[in-house]
Amino acid sequence: MAKDQLEPGLDRELAALPPELRWREWMRRIEAVLFASASPVPRVDLARVVGQGAAVDLLIDDLAADLEGRAFEIAQVAGGWMLRTRTAYAPAIRAAADVGYQVLDLSEFDVAVLAAIAYHQPITRDGLKDIFGKEISRDLIGRLHARNLIGTGPRSPRRGAPYTFVTTEQFLVAFDLESLLDLPDREQLQEAGMITDKPETWWNGRKYV
Repeated sequence: MAKDQLEPGLDRELAALPPELRWREWMRRIEAVLFASASPVPRVDLARVVGQGAAVDLLIDDLAADLEGRAFEIAQVAGGWMLRTRTAYAPAIRAAADVGYQVLDLSEFDVAVLAAIAYHQPITRDGLKDIFGKEISRDLIGRLHARNLIGTGPRSPRRGAPYTFVTTEQFLVAFDLESLLDLPDREQLQEAGMITDKPETWWNGRKYV
């Protein structure tokens, strides 16, 4: 979303406004940008619509407080911020429009393969075959690609230099992760009895629809 030049005619400083109204207007600008964006907006982009030196993090905090009690909230994911509906309203959204399933529309095994890619990236189709004990179809990989959940990584040093697969920024957004460091630790989850050693259980309880 980043732009090399500032929007002409945009008064960032709002020097004519009293400090309180200036701060409130900066908050509304950030809210408008987040509302209009389908992907997380990084700090550098938000800083383009507020005064030079304005504390974006503090503006975000005040905006988050302002949204308390509303059906949506600010989430920090994939190195930026975005507006999203609160999880408490997921059943109502699905009942009205089945939005969640339209976004990903993945089977349990699709999610298992996605989880394997997330934990073992960069990984080839042969690597996935070693994990699941069977060939992973090109159609399945294509579905994950089509939903922008995985992308092509570096070529493997194996014979034939096959392509590898890695997860994308959209993957982080879909699973409410700020970075890959936020992936659940498999060993800790196993010790707690929350998952087994089967890949299809790695995402139990996480939002993938």
